[in-house]
Amino acid sequence: MDSAAITALLTKNFALDPQTAKVLVVGLGSTGISVAHYLQGLNFKFAIIDSRAKPPMMEEFFQQMPDTPVFTGGFDEAAFKVATHLVVSPGVSLNEQSIIKAIANGSKIVSDIDLFACSVDAPIVAISGSNGKSTVTTMLGEMAKAAGIEVGVGGNLGTPALDLLKLNAQLYVLELSSFQLERTSALNAVAATVLNISADHLDRHVDLAEYAREKQRIFRGDGVMIINVDDPVVYAMRDKGRKIFTFSINKKADFHLAFKENTEYLMHNESWLMPLAELPLEGRHNAANALAALALGVAVGLDEQVMCNALRKFKGLSHRMQRVAEIRGVTWVNDSKATNIGACIAALQGYARKVILIAGGDAKGADMNELAPAIKEKAKSVVLIGKDAGLIKQALNDCVPVYSAGNMAQAVQIAADLADAGDSVLLSPACASLDQYKNYQDRGDKFTKAVFALVDRAASPKAPTLVLPSVAAI
Repeated sequence: MDSAAITALLTKNFALDPQTAKVLVVGLGSTGISVAHYLQGLNFKFAIIDSRAKPPMMEEFFQQMPDTPVFTGGFDEAAFKVATHLVVSPGVSLNEQSIIKAIANGSKIVSDIDLFACSVDAPIVAISGSNGKSTVTTMLGEMAKAAGIEVGVGGNLGTPALDLLKLNAQLYVLELSSFQLERTSALNAVAATVLNISADHLDRHVDLAEYAREKQRIFRGDGVMIINVDDPVVYAMRDKGRKIFTFSINKKADFHLAFKENTEYLMHNESWLMPLAELPLEGRHNAANALAALALGVAVGLDEQVMCNALRKFKGLSHRMQRVAEIRGVTWVNDSKATNIGACIAALQGYARKVILIAGGDAKGADMNELAPAIKEKAKSVVLIGKDAGLIKQALNDCVPVYSAGNMAQAVQIAADLADAGDSVLLSPACASLDQYKNYQDRGDKFTKAVFALVDRAASPKAPTLVLPSVAAI
């Protein structure tokens, strides 16, 4: 789409005219920088503001765009006062007083996803949910590549949406968070899904109902709705006037599981697509992810066998049910990306045998009592780390043995002494990581490093058993 057509759409949808608009980009992170490059390319007048004194990407940005006005160290009221439009990065809450005041004074909110939606002719697939969205987004991207389609994959995952425009792709696959969706109104995806809903980001959303409403915004428009029959909150989002594909790992749906001659298959209605055992991913919840990806692929016309072949080769994402090592018969699994309760529950439910769970971090206001039933059913013992370890211990109420660790290395050592051959040790924190780590990747890397340190121990006679801390120490 050429720049004249794009600016015409922006003017029509948001009164965003390069001749008159004064745009304030709120947040100097990867999204904010992508927005800045986009606006500069269309000759918009804009400035950037960030509450941090020295945002991590500021030096890089000044090298790229030295003449752009940048305000840091707080939200300067004067900058908001002159702005006709605000592009607020997902990491910044819309409940900031400066933003609320600017909206009340007539400033319009536009998201980077709105800008993206007004800038492409190619179809967009949109994927959200509390858990699994990165996996499904990546799966679908690999399926499209296998079909010979030029595909752009990003959004909340990896590349910011606006940076994908340079690809001039035939198909775009976007992972979208609730924070992106709450400020987006122009998206009309050709196919969209909310994979599931569980407690997450309740430090930013009023309650679970509001969180679900923001997720539901992904279905605006007239594209195909991909609906998870197994999640009642998602199932209630369906619009009977729209084309819908359903998926389920528990019951009959458009995309489901079924047995033939003692082999479980991924199914599309009555078609036997591939044996589930050929999906090279840990955990039964990944069967649901695969079915969702297949449904989205069918919605955009991808060949089913091409998609199945892509699934057979799909190795999963780093820090997402990633098998790290097997030492003395104990399997170590890194699921650091499980930053909420639902992700941890899904990981636990993928195991037939009880696991040793390493969990904890910043609970983000979530009710840890929701975690207790799954831990009681699926965990042999739990090792807790991080700021809200005490909340988890209290919620578990001694339903399983609980141990405390001050850091990841200690947690891994404790788990190693608890584990017997045939056990799995699962890092699935159910919490955010920023209380102790740079991000969930850093947390997962620390776990992997600590596990690899056990290899030397495995090569020598069994080390003396650690004296495990009392549960009262938490």
